[in-house]
Amino acid sequence: MARAQSFAVDCEAAGYHRYSDRLCLVQLSAAGQTFVLDPLAFDLAPLLKPFLEDPRRPTIIHGAAYDLRLLHRDLGIRVGAIIDTQVAASLLGEPGLGLQALLERHLGIRVSKRYQRADWAARPLSADMIEYAANDTRHLHRLTEVLQARLAEAGRLRWAEEEYRRLLDSALEAGDEQAEPDPVTRFKAARRLDDRSLARLREAVAWRDGIARGRDRAPFRVASDAALLAAARERPPSVEALAAVQGFPSRLARQEGRALLRRFARVEGLPARELVPYPRPPARGARPDPEEEAAFERVKGARNGVAGRLGLERGRVMANHVLRGVVAAMPADRAALEAVAEVRRWQVDVMGGELLDALWKRG
Repeated sequence: MARAQSFAVDCEAAGYHRYSDRLCLVQLSAAGQTFVLDPLAFDLAPLLKPFLEDPRRPTIIHGAAYDLRLLHRDLGIRVGAIIDTQVAASLLGEPGLGLQALLERHLGIRVSKRYQRADWAARPLSADMIEYAANDTRHLHRLTEVLQARLAEAGRLRWAEEEYRRLLDSALEAGDEQAEPDPVTRFKAARRLDDRSLARLREAVAWRDGIARGRDRAPFRVASDAALLAAARERPPSVEALAAVQGFPSRLARQEGRALLRRFARVEGLPARELVPYPRPPARGARPDPEEEAAFERVKGARNGVAGRLGLERGRVMANHVLRGVVAAMPADRAALEAVAEVRRWQVDVMGGELLDALWKRG
């Protein structure tokens, strides 16, 4: 690693199988070698920090946002510089952005998808699982060479470098302090329940969550959403009736069902005034006036024309919510356009004049 000029990294977490999405594996390729490192066995931070935090040596990641947050949250590593091969491919207008598709298209390498949903917290890992994990970084340096060369040839390398910096900043700034949404909003049919049934559903979710945490299992592996919804709707009077609810695990009902029924009984004793209805949708902003909407349609049309010319997805060129921010700000020149939140310098260079002309109905 001390000799390497860049590092290819991937992370595996356990969220699909386990209650926690803790970091379970770090794959790293550097200086022609690939390592599969076990953060459950020893502290990787002292080993990796000096290298991955070095801004002079980029860390190559495919689809970096989640991995950057895992490295920061679980190892305290703030990656110093990145190259995201998924971002690079998106700026080239690639028809498929998955790692497997890119490796096959550009390097002729086929990698298995067999362990995409493996339990990476299990130990020991099989030799096949370790080999599968290693393939996530083993070829990233070669893929990066191909994509970066194509970006340079297309005159888009600077675009990618700006996107890499923005992605790095946003991933490390993102926190987990957002308020938890009401759990009933995850259930499509919940809005049709009466308030008391909604209270039972909230209790069922909390009951399942406690079991999942204690068993270190993903909540949906304890009981499905459909089973909880059915139980909340039917309010079974006994463990036997709970076990008979469609889709409800009978063994779980026998082992843990009495606790759930006690929760349901408490809900029955609540006065109506204490029942919480289904959450109201967030208030929409003021409806755009016809002039604003017309301006949005004009700048959207300009963006769409540029996207067609560049052969890129429209949202990749500029997302609609950013276009709305442009309309709200009504920038008078390129400098003001670049100051609008989330607008990139490369976007101003590529289509700043067209956006401003459309905004102000020029030409």
